[in-house]
Amino acid sequence: MYAIFEDGSRQYRVSAGDSVNIDYREAEVGQRLELGKVLLLGDGADAVIGQPLVAGARVLAEVVDFPRVKTITQKFRRRKNYRRLKGHTQPHVRVKVTHILKAGEATPPEAPKPAPEPAPTA
Repeated sequence: MYAIFEDGSRQYRVSAGDSVNIDYREAEVGQRLELGKVLLLGDGADAVIGQPLVAGARVLAEVVDFPRVKTITQKFRRRKNYRRLKGHTQPHVRVKVTHILKAGEATPPEAPKPAPEPAPTA
């Protein structure tokens, strides 16, 4: 099963288990996000197309990382003593899709986190 959802005026095609970079939002690593603007749900030959959204469909994802890519823009004119250097770092959120829910499906229970192991004593 796959879904096409919209986030930040961009569309992403994902399946359960896929990782995707979406626009930055305040979240913590391990936090669960619910993306509700689902445009299409596909399952083999069957496809449900929204008009414009599929009612009740959701994509559940878990925050994995906060990757940042630095972009450098440099301008240079030879023999004119003209040099300009600008940098920009765009923040993103990398999420891993855990579930794709159709309309009417209940939210899956949250998996229990393993307890931390006690430190060995010597």
